[in-house]
Amino acid sequence: MGKKKITTQSSEEVLKEKSGVESAAARAAASSKKSKKVLEGKVYINASYNNTVVTVTDNSGNVLAWGSAGSLGFSGPKKATPFASSKVVVAIAEKIKATGPDTVSIIVKGVGSGRDSAIRSFINQGFNILSIKDATPIPHNGPRPCKVRRI
Repeated sequence: MGKKKITTQSSEEVLKEKSGVESAAARAAASSKKSKKVLEGKVYINASYNNTVVTVTDNSGNVLAWGSAGSLGFSGPKKATPFASSKVVVAIAEKIKATGPDTVSIIVKGVGSGRDSAIRSFINQGFNILSIKDATPIPHNGPRPCKVRRI
């Protein structure tokens, strides 16, 4: 081991270092907390027979928040109920209260029972709805039918 070197600093140098460290910490905290406000967005509601999934995006398609009945703790057949879908919308509204869009276009997909209650819940949460579009896939012809049974 070598000799220990002891240095002395003046009080001015100590104050400069402390102010530099504090300002760097303040800048890092400000940049991490900074999030931009989104004015318009799209809401995708996927209501199947087994679950209801709601996703909120901005107009370019970047996901801002999502939720499903299963992620809220509903299990089994309770996931596809209108009550569960309304609770999903309430949870998403809490997530995007500060930064999320106020004006939304709703795209509904699927045949589940949570479709209408999810839309009503968005209205009750205070969102302005521009349009409601149904994007449920519909088969044009379907598969080939079975052959005729001969007895």
